[in-house]
Amino acid sequence: MNPHLAALQPYAFEKLRALLHGVTPNPDLRPINLSIGEPKHPTPALIRDALAGALDGLAVYPATAGTPALRESIAAWLARRYGLPALDPTTEVLPVNGSREALFAFAQSVIDPLDRGAKVVCPNPFYQIYEGAAILAGAKPVYLNADEQSGFRVRYDALPASEWQGVQLVYACSPANPSGSVMRLEDWKLLFELSDRHGFAIASDECYSELYFDEAAPPLGALQAAHRLGRRGYPGLVVFSSLSKRSNVPGMRSGFVAGDPKLLRDFLLYRTYHGSAMSLTVQHASIAAWGDEEHVRENRCLYAEKFHAVLPLVGGAPLQVSMPEGGFYLWIRTPIDDCEFARRLQHEYNVLVLPGSYLARDAQGGNPGRNRVRVALVAPLADCVEAAERINRFTRTL
Repeated sequence: MNPHLAALQPYAFEKLRALLHGVTPNPDLRPINLSIGEPKHPTPALIRDALAGALDGLAVYPATAGTPALRESIAAWLARRYGLPALDPTTEVLPVNGSREALFAFAQSVIDPLDRGAKVVCPNPFYQIYEGAAILAGAKPVYLNADEQSGFRVRYDALPASEWQGVQLVYACSPANPSGSVMRLEDWKLLFELSDRHGFAIASDECYSELYFDEAAPPLGALQAAHRLGRRGYPGLVVFSSLSKRSNVPGMRSGFVAGDPKLLRDFLLYRTYHGSAMSLTVQHASIAAWGDEEHVRENRCLYAEKFHAVLPLVGGAPLQVSMPEGGFYLWIRTPIDDCEFARRLQHEYNVLVLPGSYLARDAQGGNPGRNRVRVALVAPLADCVEAAERINRFTRTL
């Protein structure tokens, strides 16, 4: 067996199941699950119709590189969304089976397995795939805290210069999971400078990029930041995006990577052996999704309605929470231990949330997820409001 498997921590939801073992939820209240970031809004008809109309694609082995039509549609979307010069769809864009699979696989193609001092820098809290990808590639995860004092942004200058030695990959996430914070141009400038100095690759996880609340100010993307800073060819940078949250198709497993042509060329070689080509049927539906923005704007409106309804109910003492810049999570500070909060809330009010400490690691003197819970506003509006009212009642008893 791969000895690195023994170093993997249980996944957050496995920890949650263990925490709730033996807990009996209040039978007088129907269950409301806000623990998992799984989109629940209906899949748009244009995507369903495109998928159903391309079922003949199931009879064909797809190419790992995807069809020219899909790569062109993604390149065109990137140019529209971020104001970029035209990307080369043959060298700067690659379709993938959802961002999760690609975020993991990218580390396996980037990390030198013979370098026993290899490191991967992750935000903390983080998407656990970053940590698992680093460990299984034979690298050591290094955690940089994103806490309230930093506005939930990663402070890359907090890592001493000596610690950057051996870093081969940095995972960035903007808007962040779970806080919803967005990286600024100055954050990217510093990270790019560090990448140039130390030679590491940057994997920018942007799966929440299309969930925001000001139509006039969409979140800054990594390619956009690189372009503004004059970084031609996006050296050392690859972005990861997905249709799952943007278009409410988590089961379709469709996304892309884009950026540095050299990194993508090597990643394509890895993926050719990995066996991760996207079905032609899914590719056809993906083209329809990337080509339409109306359903994405409607999706944002649904989430904005939930935030505006829920925040007044949970935003006062003894809880502390603020409106995120993006994503669909509330990152709530709790007056008691986050695990106890989640366990008692499930027992007394039949509402399921995720303890924040499960999304982070002890680093730099503390766990930045401790005494916080992540609440995913993915359920219907009425359920989110009722859950918020129950949380409000629960906290008044503490």
